[in-house]
Amino acid sequence: MTLLTSLPALRDGDALERLLSSLEWEVRSTDRLRIEREIALGAGDAALVYVLEGALALPPRAYDCGARDGAPPTELVAGDTLLSLGREPMRIRGDGAFVIVSRLSASESVQRQLAIVPDLVSVSGFSRIEPAAAALAAHLGLPAVTSAYAGAAPVICRLMATTLALATLRAWAVAGCAPDGWPARTADPFLARVIEAIHAEPGRDWTVERMAAIAAMSRSVFAERFRSVVGQSPLGYLTEVRMAAAQDLLAGGAGVSEVSRRLGYASDEGFSRAFRRHTGVTPSTWRARALVRA
Repeated sequence: MTLLTSLPALRDGDALERLLSSLEWEVRSTDRLRIEREIALGAGDAALVYVLEGALALPPRAYDCGARDGAPPTELVAGDTLLSLGREPMRIRGDGAFVIVSRLSASESVQRQLAIVPDLVSVSGFSRIEPAAAALAAHLGLPAVTSAYAGAAPVICRLMATTLALATLRAWAVAGCAPDGWPARTADPFLARVIEAIHAEPGRDWTVERMAAIAAMSRSVFAERFRSVVGQSPLGYLTEVRMAAAQDLLAGGAGVSEVSRRLGYASDEGFSRAFRRHTGVTPSTWRARALVRA
């Protein structure tokens, strides 16, 4: 059961609707916290964060395509949401901010279907975009809710937290932040297998032939089908995934040589050229900016 009635209909959103209706998380805990300095989430800890008061520093790896005053946001303020899929550890910093944190467990099916979604997704102005879902969020973790529903409280809390997570994903996708073609990409099980493998091992020595073997297709059929569904060539998509992974690693403090090696580049120079073509700046410049922001 999901509650998405407040969300607007999508003109071409059948695939998104089907995907959202299939996603379920187990809610391990929901807490209302005053963050005096920071809280830490370990790898494997999926979490939904909703800001009630104050502001949090937006983690460098968060994918938020919203803007405030023409610039990408650098913080989460009251009414904003952050969804972490838990692939990497994360620290959330705030100076007295009051937040709701729901820790979630995602099934293998959820992880597979969200494999091409960034690890950290945030929505600026969520309470304005989704007022009904935000109203649910304001009641998460309140003792009054727990006492009112007695034995049903765990179920009610799970539905509320799951609804908020789904609403965050959908608001993010509707705003045009999602990767091109998602979630239609996951509708093809053969291509989904390849996409999942690329995201799991972006530094592998990938060739079109190896990808085609995973998809159980000939090279020519696979290349044509991949371009038709995904909208770009297999190797073009691989580069896109590697550049996204590089940005995450650099923002986390990894050096240029380490990132180049982990992502399968033969030389630092080759990696730097590819990174600059993709982002417009050198890896070292990106790393310096991200570390200042953090």
